[in-house]
Amino acid sequence: MIARIYQPARNAMTSGQAKTRNWVLEFAPAEAREVDPLMGWTGSGDTQSQIKMRFTSKEAALDYAKENGIDAQVVDPNKRKPNIRAGGYGENFATNRKGPWTH
Repeated sequence: MIARIYQPARNAMTSGQAKTRNWVLEFAPAEAREVDPLMGWTGSGDTQSQIKMRFTSKEAALDYAKENGIDAQVVDPNKRKPNIRAGGYGENFATNRKGPWTH
């Protein structure tokens, strides 16, 4: 069994950081997916690929993998600099604006 340990990226549709602090242990697929000839659905007999385990730290995920004999590959996250404006959202409605507000 090969697993991947990673820290999920934030959703591109939001600026929030929810669900990005934990680490995830996810198993690699052991067999290819097959197309059902009758319905056209894809499926597999591999039940391990359905499992995603969440941990509070990378070390906890590595310890779990070591205890259970799982070969784990760690993918370190690419951290980005937060984009925080000085005035924040309230800057859009400032009363001391020098020029007219336009869209």
